[in-house]
Parts: sequence; structure tokens; C-alpha cells
Amino acid sequence: MDDLKGKVVLVTGASTGIGAACAKAFGARGCKVVVHFNRSQASATEVGTVIENAGGEALLVQADLRHTIDCERVVTETVKRFNRIDVLINNAGALVKRVPITDISDEIFDDIVGLNVRSMLMCTKYAVPHMATGSAIINLTSIAARNGGGPGAGLYAGSKGFVSTVTKSLAKELAGRQIRVNAVAPGVITTPFHDKYSTAEQLDAMRLTIPMGRLGTADECVGAFLYLASNSLSSYVTGQIIEINGGQYMP
Repeated sequence: MDDLKGKVVLVTGASTGIGAACAKAFGARGCKVVVHFNRSQASATEVGTVIENAGGEALLVQADLRHTIDCERVVTETVKRFNRIDVLINNAGALVKRVPITDISDEIFDDIVGLNVRSMLMCTKYAVPHMATGSAIINLTSIAARNGGGPGAGLYAGSKGFVSTVTKSLAKELAGRQIRVNAVAPGVITTPFHDKYSTAEQLDAMRLTIPMGRLGTADECVGAFLYLASNSLSSYVTGQIIEINGGQYMP
């Protein structure tokens, strides 16, 4: 993957979990990594330090990507520093709150859809003009887009279903620019996401449905992102969704 060295990689939601693991991995390969965060500044600073110590270059940018203006600002600050974007990883997202259909409010709808859908669409909108031939966009979707998610996660699952579908649409739309668009769909991964939204009993029940008999880790997702970002490995791959779930779901 020597072709990744020196590339400008914007990772949204890069302070914890899969985003942090990706940011560190790209930094270790000599990339210039934009570490986006919202509230977790201390964690983002730690990720940036790891990147710099590994020989990469880090730029930390705070933004609430539920809002279009912040999506634009993240891209603007990236381009101001590095002049371009070679890889956009739309990782920012969250379940936000488990809520049954009867309790969904406009506020909850806006939070979940804004974070999981608007952030991906608008970061892509503003990034594309700064992406040259051979660039790559990688969206984070979820196994929930396939199976509907767990209790109270219907709106989250639906938002990830949108991400999966629009990934394919964007792959077609941007093929003429030679920009590849793909997605990664993790299953049950041990990150702060599940620390916040899932009980130990729920996680154990999920584990029992996984043929490999265990939950995954953020580091086990990283390889897919590196592969999809590398033109030497995936130059003819676009519009695809890579499932990382220990066999829990086999399309």
C-alpha cells in the first residue's frame, strides 16, 4: 500500500472507535490525516499524537456534522491546510438513542438523520470539487441496514440503509470523475458505540448469533478501509459494501 503515503485523508468521527482506528492506520502509512471530532477533544488529541509519532501529519477539526455549515467548514479547513482531499471517510454517525416508533419526536429524527445521513451527504458534496482522478470515498454503513437493527434502532437502521443505497448512486454519479465510492458495514464491534447503547446482556445475545463466536474489534475493520483507499489494490472496485461481521450476516 505504498501508494497511500502522502495522501490527504479526511476521517469524520475520528476521535474514537472505528474512526480513530482508521485515522491511526492511515497515519502509520505516512498520510496527512484530518481528525474530525465533535465533543471528544481529548481523545482526538490523542489520535493526532499517535499519527504524528508514526510519521504522519494530523490536523484536528471540531465540528457538529448534523449541520450543513459545519460539514462545509471541515472541508474548507482541510483544503486550506492540504490543498486537496484524496480520501474521504464518512465515518461520523451514531444510534443517538434507542426509541420505539411511538416515541420518535422531530428532535430525535433530526438528530439521527442529521448525523448519519446529512453528514455523509454534505461532507461528500463539499469534498468532491477538491478530489482529483483516483480519489476515494468510503462510507460507514452497518449490518443494521441489512437486518433492521436491534430494539429501538429502527430509525438508525433506516438511516444506514440510506447510506448503503446512496453509496451505489454516488458510485455511478462520480465514476466519470474517476472517484470511487464504496462502503464498509461493520457488525457488532466493541467500541464506545456499544458501551453507550447496548447492555452486556444484549451484546451476549448478539454474540450467540455470530458464527465466529465473538464480537469484532475496531482494528479488524481497518483493513477494509485501507484496501478501498488504495488504487493499487482496488482501482476497479466501486459501488460495493464490504461486510465485516464474523459471519453474522452473509448476503
